[in-house]
Amino acid sequence: SIPICATGRDLMACAQTGSGKTAGFLFPTILSMLKNGGREDPENGRRRIFPNALIMAPTRELAIQIFDEAKKFTYCTGIAPVCIYGGADARQQLKDLERGCDLLIATPGRLIDLMERGRLGMANIGFLVLDEADRMLDMGFEPQIRRVVEQEDMPSEQGRQTMMFSATFPHEIQRLASDFMKDYVFLTVGRVGSACKDVTQSVEYVENNDKLETLMRFLATITEGLILIFVETKRSCDYIEDRLSREGFPSTSIHGDRTQREREDALASFKCGRTPVMVATDVASRGLDIPNVTQVVNFDLPGNIDDYVHRIGRTGRVGNTGASLSFVNERNSNIIRELYELLSENEQECPKWLESMCAYGG
Repeated sequence: SIPICATGRDLMACAQTGSGKTAGFLFPTILSMLKNGGREDPENGRRRIFPNALIMAPTRELAIQIFDEAKKFTYCTGIAPVCIYGGADARQQLKDLERGCDLLIATPGRLIDLMERGRLGMANIGFLVLDEADRMLDMGFEPQIRRVVEQEDMPSEQGRQTMMFSATFPHEIQRLASDFMKDYVFLTVGRVGSACKDVTQSVEYVENNDKLETLMRFLATITEGLILIFVETKRSCDYIEDRLSREGFPSTSIHGDRTQREREDALASFKCGRTPVMVATDVASRGLDIPNVTQVVNFDLPGNIDDYVHRIGRTGRVGNTGASLSFVNERNSNIIRELYELLSENEQECPKWLESMCAYGG
């Protein structure tokens, strides 16, 4: 993506989860800002802040992750990145903005909030990036995205460079691309919506009542690395974390009801290996780049194959290898056939019982 963006072309990129796309939009954006300089402040230093680049992300975790990378890439360049997201003190984020903001990373809700307060303007945006665009639409952010891009003071598609990144390319994303971009290049990395080839996928038939015991037996065989376990509900998330911790598996958990501080503490504890097991709902299933995740466990399978691909993409990132284990039973009939096809396509082992479930429609 870097050579395409460096020429100033708009880009719609569909990339497998874990393919290192963050650098793919940060590098050309920062290089162009260094080359061309910033645009003049239309209000000459008054109350509103006018960044030159905007990166929108669906979750605060992903926004923080992009911000951390942006800080590395802009070190000693004079470009000031700032990150704003909900669930944290807006006053501190406003102070960060007032100190200077050239590159803004934002979640849609907090971005709209600060625009409505008259503290942010989009008139200087020369670069617009929508990361995990399909996820933002899944989460219902399309009205907010359209408002920021089409109904405020942002330059039209002719006056800015736009980049969209998505793991899938459904009709809604195609429509967004045609509305927001001019003469764009469509780039795919791997098959659109496919799983990363660096992940060894396995499935095991387990009834719901047996899942916890099966999980603990499995965890006892893992000697190193980080293990990410996906569950369906917040209640399950808390319960499984508690049980695992009491059974001698140091664990933490993350879900949507946690405060921002709790979420950040859990991620930090997991990343450094203090609690090498993390139980999560889908809030953590996209975008998070946590080094050394060696194993993903789908304790509860998701409802669709795209979410499955995103979940297992937490391991095997950027050329590293990883593994996933999914617990399957009759309650997963809505995803069985697509799961079987994905395993076959990626030359993974397909057990006979899974083939039989497909033959009988789950």
